[in-house]
Amino acid sequence: MARYQIVTAGDSVLRKTARPVDEVTDRTRQILTNMTETMYHAHGVGLAAPQVGISRRMIVVDVGDGLMQLINPEIVKKEGLQEGPEGCLSVPGFNGIVIRANQVQVKALNEEGQEVTIDAEGFKARALQHEIDHLDGILYIDKASNVERAE
Repeated sequence: MARYQIVTAGDSVLRKTARPVDEVTDRTRQILTNMTETMYHAHGVGLAAPQVGISRRMIVVDVGDGLMQLINPEIVKKEGLQEGPEGCLSVPGFNGIVIRANQVQVKALNEEGQEVTIDAEGFKARALQHEIDHLDGILYIDKASNVERAE
């Protein structure tokens, strides 16, 4: 396994719409493994491929209830609202308040190329929305109020 360097705000890859993954290969799985190691090493709960300079639609998320490695994730349903703090490994040292859906349903492929559906609420829903935003070139600071230096 290898860790990637996390790119930070100002890098153009973070503002591009990531390309879909056409086929799940050993290389795809290796990228997901490396992203996972990078996320855990940085003490994050999620990481999108653009955050490590790879413009592909892949994310990894672990909010404490198990790792999700998702390819071509898409939010197909949103319900309710939640408001809460967010930070980002690509915007180090800052956080802000973001309004997001409280419940989401996400369809994606897993690391084996099988279609999966994830129903999430609360913090897990927030993390999925945050990472999927990265795939569309959106940073949390684009949606946040009260962005300030983290203590």
